[in-house]
Amino acid sequence: MRRARDADAATIGRLLHDFNREYDWPTPAPDALAARIGELLAGPDFAVLLVGEPAVGLAVLRFRPSIWSTARECYLAELYVVPERRGEGLGRALMTATLELARAEGADTIDLGTSEDDVAARRLYERFGFTNREDGPDGPVMFVYERDL
Repeated sequence: MRRARDADAATIGRLLHDFNREYDWPTPAPDALAARIGELLAGPDFAVLLVGEPAVGLAVLRFRPSIWSTARECYLAELYVVPERRGEGLGRALMTATLELARAEGADTIDLGTSEDDVAARRLYERFGFTNREDGPDGPVMFVYERDL
């Protein structure tokens, strides 16, 4: 497990492209993703963790100031392990490292979104204490919305 460097942009672009194609989502070409990743890695509010050599999985994190505290917030934008390597604990290792990095970067909360039908991802996140219920297990379900502009 390691934090990505500028030289990893092409690998990250390929993994993100493969992730989107696996779920039939539209995706920029790997080289376009790599160019954008290179830009983002140069800033203080973006990090990528890679697992495997060569990399077979990643976690993409974005940081932002919090309204509710003086700490930062972390958004887990993507977590992906190539299909043939799933079930080996790599997702758990990425989540453990994600939480450690978020704390080290000064975050006091972390959030993410996933689809209802991605049962394996939801199970992983719930094992790490994530919830989609406000105010405890009997609270209302929280929703994540998005829209293109």
